[in-house]
Amino acid sequence: MAAVSEDAAAQTGTVSNVSLLVNACSAKDAADLAKRHHMPIGLHANLSEGVPVCPNIRSGSTLLNEDGFFHGKTGFRKELQNGQLSMQEVEIELRAQVKLFCELTGHLPHHMDGHQHIHVLPEVREVFAQVLSDYGIPFTRVPMEPGLQACPWLPPALRDFYTQVEKDAKESVGVFRRRGIRWPDVYLGLTTMGDNMSIASIKRAISHALDAAPSGEQVRDRPVTVELMVHPGYPSEPHQGGCGQGPDDFSRSPERRHELDTLRDPRLLAFYAQQRVQLCAFRDF
Repeated sequence: MAAVSEDAAAQTGTVSNVSLLVNACSAKDAADLAKRHHMPIGLHANLSEGVPVCPNIRSGSTLLNEDGFFHGKTGFRKELQNGQLSMQEVEIELRAQVKLFCELTGHLPHHMDGHQHIHVLPEVREVFAQVLSDYGIPFTRVPMEPGLQACPWLPPALRDFYTQVEKDAKESVGVFRRRGIRWPDVYLGLTTMGDNMSIASIKRAISHALDAAPSGEQVRDRPVTVELMVHPGYPSEPHQGGCGQGPDDFSRSPERRHELDTLRDPRLLAFYAQQRVQLCAFRDF
């Protein structure tokens, strides 16, 4: 399962679920591609990049910087920490994104998570869980990755960010659980993103996942479920795409094509077959 470019996802053979940024410039095309390829699709709720979809939030909102864009990955967290964000505006925008998703796809999201993991942040997670509960969206993402501390190649700043994401995710578990929201048993993808993705790194991550998977009564009669977050695609052209500000650095980089090539490698499918890994979607749980 992944938050990806649907045209690339349809070609990989190793992507079974996609997530849509509805405020992206090509959201309609992406939704149409998902329909064409019968690809299960969820909502990648976005409060940190580009412009909001709700007209009432497009000016004078605490969610926007002085240029009229969302505050960004670090800016959003800083504004939240300083108590500067309106949770009412967060809820309004999230509901507007669910509504637009329905207009683009013809159905509610099969799952809903947060771009740059904003959905597990303090305060936001309560609003996020309420919106999921109200719409009956049953699944989300809880980004706690086993083996994260055993990856010395990660730059210190990135490791610190991932560690904080995991802390926030752990603290969101009770919030989501009280609302009856579910998620896969294990999450992977922080340590295998971009240039760090390889057959070896995916194998290592899945090995950590199986070691960390819950055991006992709760999984005795069903398979262990693992979400592997990936971003396969093609580098964006400068000034084309994105969510209203143009494509970000990762979208323009060759790292997305690298992920695509890795996921299409026959050796990965052979590994899945050997390990009896069955690809599925959130709606298959």
